[in-house]
Amino acid sequence: MKTDFKLLVNGKLIDGVSTFDVINPATEEAFAQCPRADEALLNQAVAAAKAAFPAWSALTADERGAYINRLADAIEARIDEFARLLTAEQGKPLDQATYEIGGSIYTLRAFAAMRLPDQTLRDENGNTVIEHRTPLGVCASITPWNFPVILLANKIGPCLIAGNTMVSKPAPTTPLTTLLLGEVAAGILPPGVFNVVCDQNELGPLITGHPDIAKVAFTGSTATGKKVMASAAEGIKRVTLELGGNDAAIVLDDVPAKIAAQKVYAGAMANAGQICVAIKRAYVPEAMYDEFCTEIAGLAEAAVVDDGSKQGSTIGPIQNRMQYEKVRDLIEDAKTRGRVIAGGEMPDRKGYFIPPTVVADLDEDAPLVREEQFGPVLPVLKYADIDDVIARANDSPYGLGGTVWGMDQQRALDVARRIDAGTVWVNQHLAIDPNIPFRGSKQSGLGSEHGLAGLMEYTQAHVINAVPLAAEPA
Repeated sequence: MKTDFKLLVNGKLIDGVSTFDVINPATEEAFAQCPRADEALLNQAVAAAKAAFPAWSALTADERGAYINRLADAIEARIDEFARLLTAEQGKPLDQATYEIGGSIYTLRAFAAMRLPDQTLRDENGNTVIEHRTPLGVCASITPWNFPVILLANKIGPCLIAGNTMVSKPAPTTPLTTLLLGEVAAGILPPGVFNVVCDQNELGPLITGHPDIAKVAFTGSTATGKKVMASAAEGIKRVTLELGGNDAAIVLDDVPAKIAAQKVYAGAMANAGQICVAIKRAYVPEAMYDEFCTEIAGLAEAAVVDDGSKQGSTIGPIQNRMQYEKVRDLIEDAKTRGRVIAGGEMPDRKGYFIPPTVVADLDEDAPLVREEQFGPVLPVLKYADIDDVIARANDSPYGLGGTVWGMDQQRALDVARRIDAGTVWVNQHLAIDPNIPFRGSKQSGLGSEHGLAGLMEYTQAHVINAVPLAAEPA
């Protein structure tokens, strides 16, 4: 496996001012060194992106799209290398890592094909009103550790196709796949169009406050998102914030318990629950509650929790020690408040492993219900009245996603319309498509990713309002 990594600044692969360890969460051991940038290197990266902007933005969208497609092709040619590196630094099973890289390639190609033509808003009696869009300039992406590649692709695609340039900062616990992407990009994109700097969380405020950065695209916690927004306010920077969630799944009373349990389990435990839109709490009718609990507990007990590089593993480790300890503490608290029906005990082994854990009979005010656990732990709650459960699902500062499960699709749709979340899926989960806008409500985010709405986030709208000039003075 590759162990020599470089920063990307102005088309050149360079060393940092120092290095830091990257830990494999399955072993708790360092397996590579990451170069670290300082303020001077960050300023060089921003200056390079600023210098590259005029020529890049002057290209046609078709020309920029061709570059992005070449980047996608080059990543695909090394998909196995990317996937193995992703498993090593993030922990997810290799098949899930391969799926993430494949999704990243698809996302880049989807944005490469998107266009934002001028919109004619009025054309009558000689009055022509046109809205056209222009790129913003230098954009910064700050990405998290749960999906380090595809969440970066979500930002590279719209940023570059719109004509902007980018400086990217990955999470310090999962920087290597971003650096590998930078290495691939160095041989394809013009110098300065895409730059990668790494840190140990000290460069964030310098990025969000930098006078030459026009937009910040951030994915991460709500607490950090608030800091990004506050810092960006000084320069009225554009921001896209994709933040935390406490996504509720509502199971309606016409769904067989076994089917519901399978669907909810898959939506809650994928990537060891480390997904912003994972199912974080499940609401089940009283009449099927016991049967549902039995079914989902069986699924949790059958999971294979192991190093993601080992064949057959279905649940990898939590990505880092800090998150591991948070999830472990939530489980210990839940034991005193509810009934653990699966998992709940930490294995005596190296690695940040937490078995899929299901907790029944919790109250709404339990921390595991109120907070975003971001791990393989699911509270199952019962309800008797549909209006009551909708109110309970909406009683949260978060509003990222949610799901409704029902055999009567129209009834499920009617319930979904009443859920206060940016995306509510019916009879499916995690159906994220780069062609469909994705956004949060309340404290789960600001702005859109994906779709034309996400592309527009990287542009400035201009309205031109024209009328004919009379040949003779009035």
